[in-house]
Amino acid sequence: MANFLFVLSKDDNEAATRCFQFAKVAHAKGHHVDLFFIDSGVMWANRDRDLGIRTTTGDCPNDYLPYLVENEVAVGICTPCAKNRGLDEALFFSNMQLDGGPHLIDMAAEAKVFNF
Repeated sequence: MANFLFVLSKDDNEAATRCFQFAKVAHAKGHHVDLFFIDSGVMWANRDRDLGIRTTTGDCPNDYLPYLVENEVAVGICTPCAKNRGLDEALFFSNMQLDGGPHLIDMAAEAKVFNF
């Protein structure tokens, strides 16, 4: 099986929906999956935000993200990106934790990388 790394860098509903969708598909097929949120993408770590906003294709982040949380798919949250936006780990989903660029580079070196 392959290693996949999904990097979300935008606070954009469609980008997040696709990122979570493909991460779920890859994980469900038995691949190793990691996610990493950078830049404004860290806003998706906030478990209190509305995940039910539909995209033009009719799906939404809430169709996929709960699977990733329930299956404890690891999500790294860029530490300076989160802290400079006032995000605290207490707001994060249970499978998410603060992380840094060195770990992102290590994961990318061993994975097929998708950027959203």
